[in-house]
Amino acid sequence: QVQFVESGGGLVQPGGSLRLSCAASGGIFRLYAMGWYRQAPGKQRELVAAITSGGRTNYADSVKGRFTISRDNANNMVYMQMNSLKPEDTAVYFCNRDRQYGLFDWGQGTQVTVSS
Repeated sequence: QVQFVESGGGLVQPGGSLRLSCAASGGIFRLYAMGWYRQAPGKQRELVAAITSGGRTNYADSVKGRFTISRDNANNMVYMQMNSLKPEDTAVYFCNRDRQYGLFDWGQGTQVTVSS
């Protein structure tokens, strides 16, 4: 079983930036397509960015051009650089395998709050 620990969230003003990190343990990380998900209060968890084992990326329209997902297979890490943050980006952010390949157990997530 693979476990994930997310970090890097916080309180930021609109227009600001944050970099999220996800440390994975167990499994064969380099083979997994990975994703960053978010869940806002009262809303379903949504996939906002994905990256294949080879580094190909895909983004939800709501974050395209502002968020960048990357990975470090040598250290079992996934990152997401978030720029030009908006209040509607406020959510708990999680990493997991790209859901089309099956999800592992969720980590605790990291809270991102965008507010002035």
